[in-house]
Amino acid sequence: MGSPFRSEFPEIRDQAESSAREYVYVMPVSRPPERVWRHVLLLALTLLTTTYTGINHYASYYAGFKAIELPFSFWELALRGLWYSLSILAILGAHEFGHYYACRYYGVDASLPYFLPVPVPLTGTFGAFIRIRQQIPTKRALFDIGIAGPIAGFVVLVPVLMIGMYMSRVIESPKDFDGVLLELGEPLLFKAATWLTFGPVPQGYTVSMHPVAFAAWFGMFATTLNLFPAGQTDGGHIVYAVIGRNSLYVSIATIVALIGLSFVSTSWMVWTVLMVAMLAIFGPRHPRTGDEHVPLDPARMWLAAFAVVMFVLCFAPVPLEVVDLVK
Repeated sequence: MGSPFRSEFPEIRDQAESSAREYVYVMPVSRPPERVWRHVLLLALTLLTTTYTGINHYASYYAGFKAIELPFSFWELALRGLWYSLSILAILGAHEFGHYYACRYYGVDASLPYFLPVPVPLTGTFGAFIRIRQQIPTKRALFDIGIAGPIAGFVVLVPVLMIGMYMSRVIESPKDFDGVLLELGEPLLFKAATWLTFGPVPQGYTVSMHPVAFAAWFGMFATTLNLFPAGQTDGGHIVYAVIGRNSLYVSIATIVALIGLSFVSTSWMVWTVLMVAMLAIFGPRHPRTGDEHVPLDPARMWLAAFAVVMFVLCFAPVPLEVVDLVK
């Protein structure tokens, strides 16, 4: 006798029939057309703020810790600022469109990416996000949507890192420097790219990062933040899809680890506060899916393991540190 269950998602039907349960998928309420102009405007503004930041990064790269006058006009510097802005927008855009197209594949209502322009000197942006406007129906869909962004961003990030490292150079470390000297943490992936490009860096020397390399570094930092397995981050979605309701304990352990990291480096404090606030507002438990009892297939379990590998490769215990202020 045929099942009375009907769905446009074959995987939901198969899981429901195999477990002798019935699920009802409610089609989302029709919405007005996407206001694309808002996304285009935010993207344009983010291009401006990241290009301005890229100008500063290129100036620092060109000067190499020396107080020199740059032999470029404003427009020549603006073009060089695009090295950073286009690179970081490519990484962030790949990440968010990975989520977006995974949502489209499963018929989940989601917005186009919102880019966040912020005129801060180091990054020029707070990243990007998409709005998912309905509950994700199955664990498989949740897992695929959650992991699609980090994988897509990582696929773009790695070649950007290698190109940026090829354009960087090894210079002598400054013995005195008038200003604030920031030291960036080196994730394992960054260390590997440095070694493949330059070999062992001699004592007393450092890598002067081209703006493209810095974009890759920021992309690694953003990947780390997204893969922290707490709440409704990408990592939180992945962990819930793997272990179900037990993901609550992983979220709690993650918050404890972040608090500990905040004592190692104050650069973690902002993210720790945001994560705690998110869990306080939305609750510590991940929203349930209708097939919570159904385990993931082996292929997705391997992808979950790859998510752990991405996190380890992109993680730096001390992302940013003020090294010295010499006058």
